[in-house]
Amino acid sequence: MTLGDILKESWISISGNKLRSFLTVLGIIIGVMAVVIMVAVGETVQKSITDQFSSLGTNTIVVRAGAARSGGVRMGNRQTLTLTDGDQIKRLNDVVYVAPAQMGSSQVIYGNKNWATMILGTTPDYAAIQDIDVEYGTFFDENAVKNASTYAVIGPDTAMELGMSENPVGEIIRIQNMPFVVIGVMRARGDSTFGSQDDIVIIPVTTLKKRLMGSKFPDAVTMIALKIYPDSDNNVVIEQITSLLRQRHRLKDTDEDDFQITDMKQIMETMNTVTGYLKLLLIAIAAVSLLVGSIGIMNMMLVSVAERTREIGVRKAIGARERVIIIQFLSESVMISFIGSMIGLVLGVGLSQGVGRFILDYNVPFSFWPVILSVTVAIVVGLASGVAPAIKAAKLNPIDSLRYE
Repeated sequence: MTLGDILKESWISISGNKLRSFLTVLGIIIGVMAVVIMVAVGETVQKSITDQFSSLGTNTIVVRAGAARSGGVRMGNRQTLTLTDGDQIKRLNDVVYVAPAQMGSSQVIYGNKNWATMILGTTPDYAAIQDIDVEYGTFFDENAVKNASTYAVIGPDTAMELGMSENPVGEIIRIQNMPFVVIGVMRARGDSTFGSQDDIVIIPVTTLKKRLMGSKFPDAVTMIALKIYPDSDNNVVIEQITSLLRQRHRLKDTDEDDFQITDMKQIMETMNTVTGYLKLLLIAIAAVSLLVGSIGIMNMMLVSVAERTREIGVRKAIGARERVIIIQFLSESVMISFIGSMIGLVLGVGLSQGVGRFILDYNVPFSFWPVILSVTVAIVVGLASGVAPAIKAAKLNPIDSLRYE
């Protein structure tokens, strides 16, 4: 028998009982579709997290002030980082930008409207570190930091909540009854892991410390963000910063660090590992449907062997070898699995892409893994499910088969 003859007979046998064949194929369709959708969900989550951390930059390092300790006893929440620490860190060879920062929250007033938002005091380098684009106006410069100027760069959501015009540059807003001139509006950046990036007011750090907070420690800051050269080794830079700050803060060898260093590259690698395991878990859960579908194929083929016992006896009586019988039943099993896998692939890709684009307004990443997976499933599941029924059919005694009613 040629391959064409085998496929033709397989199709005739499958289409002989349409309802049973459809229900068997449906099990494979649901299984493959579930796996394809779970792969798309896992890759979407992974891409979303990677994009959010990539926007911060893998060559970005954040130093945060930590609680001072002495002999293992927490001494309080002193702000242990200073503007001078930032100046010293900027002298390191691998460091490109450094931005000391202090965060707070306050009511912002414009006209008869007010809005509670985050206030960030920092330096001009912060815009370069965070890749901030200013849509209208400009970012403040070093002179504004030196003079503690009352300039403000606001997020687009803040401007909208305050009912400001599309281009509010030059308008006056009030923070704690102090007037600030809006000199820039940031381009929309969307939400990130750390919250909205568009609802914020950025002012010079010296203005925040001296004019708004009235701190006893005007030089102290809660964090220092910095960006290093792309080809620099993050671990080496972290060691240099640690050594520098411990020396500046006069910490003994037995003292713990009074600061915390966060490496965005390391965080992103960790998150990719976590999402990778999540994706495998989702695929494993969806694979249960495939297992059920393969059991359905095996059940159908065993029933088919019982129904076609006389046919098998006739084939063997006229000289059909066991190998031909096995090939015939395996081809039917693989054909059922292949049809279900291809339909499941099309439905899975269509649903994941359609829901992503038209409902969630998000571009779901497409990879060839589902295609490879579907073809593999079609072959492996088809063969695995058809082996036992095919061997059973091949081993039937032709005399007993011809007597079977």
